[in-house]
Amino acid sequence: MATANPGGARDVLARLLEAGDGVLRCEPAWVARDFLPPGRRLGLPENAYDVGERGAICERWLASTTKADNRVGPQDEGLSHVVGEHGERLLLRDAVAADPAAILGAAYAASHPAGLGRLAKIFDYAHRLPYHIHPPQEFASLVGRNAKDESYHFLPGVDPGAHPETFFGVHPWIAEQSAHEVLLPYLVDWDSDLILRHARAELQVAGEGFHVPSGVLHAPGTALTLELQEDSDVLSMFQALNAGRIISKDLLFKDVRPRDRDKHGERFPLGFVDWEVNGDPWFYENRHLSPQPVVGADGDGEETWVFYNTSKYAGKRLVVPPGGVHRLREPGVYSVFAWTGDGRLAGHEVRGGEPGRDELVVTHDAATREHEVANTGSEDLVVFLFFGPDLHTEAPSIAGRAR
Repeated sequence: MATANPGGARDVLARLLEAGDGVLRCEPAWVARDFLPPGRRLGLPENAYDVGERGAICERWLASTTKADNRVGPQDEGLSHVVGEHGERLLLRDAVAADPAAILGAAYAASHPAGLGRLAKIFDYAHRLPYHIHPPQEFASLVGRNAKDESYHFLPGVDPGAHPETFFGVHPWIAEQSAHEVLLPYLVDWDSDLILRHARAELQVAGEGFHVPSGVLHAPGTALTLELQEDSDVLSMFQALNAGRIISKDLLFKDVRPRDRDKHGERFPLGFVDWEVNGDPWFYENRHLSPQPVVGADGDGEETWVFYNTSKYAGKRLVVPPGGVHRLREPGVYSVFAWTGDGRLAGHEVRGGEPGRDELVVTHDAATREHEVANTGSEDLVVFLFFGPDLHTEAPSIAGRAR
């Protein structure tokens, strides 16, 4: 793990910012999971996915200052490094801590001491993820963690896998009749996947997505998924049997205090469930994310909102045609992931499909002055832009759209 004292980190950051004119390049951060096999669509060599006791590489975290909360693994798993052309290397988390104003801007750093406040990732599994939930803040605080609202965007142009549908929430009658304990026997017995009979599945459509607040039960399908979320890794598994094997019941209680487990047992995680949202008969209409045009976009590209409906983060997709040039001016720091194509963003080469050349952090000073995205290749340049809390107040909300 790369470490730096605050003074040393600040000096390295200053050199990287000067060399990059306010833009930082990130190395890929690969994350292993041990409860499901990988989908093997992250662009790694075939022999690189399996990592022994850690499981397999199933996720890539983007411009991350969040550590993966795994049972075993390296101390910097999930944390991104920013790198220079001459071998400089620094954890992005250390860079933000050493000089938050240089990355976030002085005003935003003062009002958002948690830093970037968001986590982007790609997750890639061969089987559907188990039905699980992220504890709301009142429960996450009990174990010293942040809540984990999250949103999905299903990436186009790749095999969607065997089960491209996600189970969400519970059937409305469970919420309407306060029949919450209908789920309890599955948590107690911990021997099947039949808890899914109480949920509803929605198709994962490429180019679309969903907004999933903490407190919502969900079992994401196998489509290759770009996710934007709060900077947290809290969860509670509600499904015992998945992909042919029983998951450790410890994951049901992963973010539960021992005294709460001892006193309340399996009933305690049921308290994480926001029954009103889970049982919403209009769940699809109120949580489905279709691309929405960005007002005032400037140039040859097409900007659309793909992560919205919350003040906790926001994200855009930008498509620039071959030979095209698009101009950006953003309200603050953002990170970039190039999905396809070749080009230059704020003077830096980006190349989709080439880890190490597909990921940037555009710091406050560079983001807030006009900068260009130019397509230098022969196919569409598709990039995603990720923003932290409270930066894009004009991002749309689903409530403002007609059903």
